[in-house]
Amino acid sequence: MNIDQLVRDSLREQAAEQPTPAPGLADRVLTVRRHRRTRALAAAAAATAALVTIAVAVPLMNTGKDDTRLAHVSAHPEQTPPRDMIAAGDLALAAYYTWETDAHGAPVRAYRILDPKTGTYVKTSKWSRVAVAPGLRTAAVLERNLPARRIGLLDLRTGEVERWIPVDRGVASVEFSPDGSKLVATTYGRNPDLRYKKAKYDNDGDGEKDWTLGLDAPGQSSRTGFYILDVASGKGSWSEVAGADQLGVRQDFAFNHDGKLVQSGLFSAPYRQYYDFAGQQVAVPANEAYASWRNESGLSPDGKFAGGGFLRGTRPVGQSRSKLLDPYTGKQVTTVRGAELLAWVDNKHLIAWDFTPDVKSPSLRLVLVTIGSDEVAPLSGITKGLDGAAGHWTPIFAER
Repeated sequence: MNIDQLVRDSLREQAAEQPTPAPGLADRVLTVRRHRRTRALAAAAAATAALVTIAVAVPLMNTGKDDTRLAHVSAHPEQTPPRDMIAAGDLALAAYYTWETDAHGAPVRAYRILDPKTGTYVKTSKWSRVAVAPGLRTAAVLERNLPARRIGLLDLRTGEVERWIPVDRGVASVEFSPDGSKLVATTYGRNPDLRYKKAKYDNDGDGEKDWTLGLDAPGQSSRTGFYILDVASGKGSWSEVAGADQLGVRQDFAFNHDGKLVQSGLFSAPYRQYYDFAGQQVAVPANEAYASWRNESGLSPDGKFAGGGFLRGTRPVGQSRSKLLDPYTGKQVTTVRGAELLAWVDNKHLIAWDFTPDVKSPSLRLVLVTIGSDEVAPLSGITKGLDGAAGHWTPIFAER
């Protein structure tokens, strides 16, 4: 079951306990999830504020100690989308994007990238894809026209591309390995984000053909394979990967937890496929069998937990919770606050999307959550908009 269905179930449960939200609320709130795996979050905006650094006190689980302190937390609960740096421990919000539509009807990302000199997010419309390396010094970027024939290495301190890596086959996605030494670039025969008019569909009843992603037949992805490239030298190799029936029009490759393999999601069982760097399909690593590609948090740094899905069932009003699983068995070990777990800060803390309490219409905000604690520390302001122009935003994290 995906996050859309799980959050809808939670909203139904809460509806019996508090005033009924406006019709269609769940779909509007969940627009934020539909543009990366295809998803995309309004902001009302916020008063001026300088960068605020706070130490958040949070209790540990089963330690016998009253609390612990996670140092170096930069929070801006009055800002959405954020203007100033958000970070917790060694993890920072390195960039985020909203969605716009180009002249051809294709959804395009409008990025805000962290300027490490000023600690602020700077908007750019140059790039179709941005991936930030650990250390917050370099980003890999693709130009607007996809598939691209070169990958830029952007110096985040100057805002200039310091080097281009040319490629023989067009790429439409790029991601760093966990240690930042390699890139995986997914190759496509055509732009996977283009939309087409379907003569058969007029779902909204306006008498015009509806826009849709991809081709008329499902599963007809133009994905061809992937490059593994060394960041320092720009050298590497391309591997062809045959298409699969359950691919989305855009189904990008990414590195696995330890960076030794690449993986790609599917829409049906087994839901993921793993490959070595030569493009040969391999077995799922034992400790990643239950770390679903639909859940961004993945494995904890110590490998003890796998981030699980949204938890259904009875709980206090306004307290969304998610599961933490044994990565080898998939059994629930414990739970933690949050509607969707996004990234591990360390072995005890995560950054998550969470519903805001005490509002008639549930809205989302970034929060810091702690295993063993029901407390949350808001990191961003409350997102209330309904589309990219109004303020929906999708976070990108990197170690600093």
